[in-house]
This record gives sequence, C-alpha cells and structure tokens, in this order.
Amino acid sequence: MRVLVTREELVARVESLGHEAVFCELIRVEPLGDEPVDARAYDWLVVTSRNGAHELGRRGVLANRIAAIGPATAEALRSHGLHADLVAATHTQEGLRDELPEGTLLLAAAEGARRDVLEADFLPLYRTIELRPDVPAADVALLMSGSAARALAAAGARVPVVAIGPQTAAEARAAGLDVVAVAATHDLDGLVEALRSRS
Repeated sequence: MRVLVTREELVARVESLGHEAVFCELIRVEPLGDEPVDARAYDWLVVTSRNGAHELGRRGVLANRIAAIGPATAEALRSHGLHADLVAATHTQEGLRDELPEGTLLLAAAEGARRDVLEADFLPLYRTIELRPDVPAADVALLMSGSAARALAAAGARVPVVAIGPQTAAEARAAGLDVVAVAATHDLDGLVEALRSRS
C-alpha cells in the first residue's frame, strides 16, 4: 500500500509495516515573534501542539506551570528543557480542560487555534501556512491537523485519510475528504496503529 505522510519522521514507521511511504509537505509553520514568553502572571501555560512547544523552546519561556495536550507535545517541551506539569490523558482540548485545576490560563498556540473550549487568554505563537503541492498518488494519507486536511483537499487530492484525532477528522470531512479511520490515541503511535489495523 502506498501511504502519504506529511511528516518525515513517519516514513520509517510506515515502511516498517511493509508499506511504501510517500512524503508530501502540506503545511509550513511561520513564527510570529522572537521575544521570550513571560507567563508568570498565569497559573498555567497551556500548550496544544508540538509546534507550539518548539516555538516556546526557541523563544524561551517563564511559567509557573505548563500543561501539555499530550505526550508528543510534552516530549517536544522536554527536548527544550521544559517540564510539563500536566499531560492530558485524553489528547484533546476538551480532555485538557477537564483535567486542569482551577486557575488562570494562557493558551500558547497557533494563530488560528480553537479558542472555544478553554477559557483562557490567547498568545499566538505561529501561523500555519497551507501549501499547494502536487500531491503524489497514494492509497491512504495520514493527517495530523485540520490545516493539513484543508491543504490536502485544496490541492485536489481525493485520497482516503486516517486522522490523528476527532478534530482533525471533523475538519477533513468538512473539507470533503473520506475519513476511513481515526486514531484511538491522538498521537503518532495511535496514528500508526490505526493504519496497521486497516492494512
């Protein structure tokens, strides 16, 4: 099976399942600033993506406590010497909201991030640019964000997709894509397992 992947780190994992992995970049991240982030006026700094974690690491951050949406985001924070005090068991904004103790929140995320779930002040860290590549032919695509789903649809691709979580699946369907599986755990392991169970 020919599998379209949007992150290079997935190539080896897809190939280990015996599939052909085809890399296609659908989105690019553009930083919105360089100054350090001082979140000490808030009880929690909430980080909802790996890209957000990398941006905080690049810029430098001061925070009382940091909450991460899932283990991949926590690992990205760790790679910059930052510790996640809370990692949501359910890797969605809703799951994070349900686990956060009461307190004031600063949501550090993408410019177009969902703000309807968490009652928080918002700090845009980066802008996601949706690319329009020539999408290679594939039997299935692995998608890790709504922006990647929109970019894939806008490029005219009509390949079935496996989504990393319910939000990505919803955005893929809204863009007209056929979602054939949704990862049970909303991380790379879950995405690869969802692919394996379909094969």
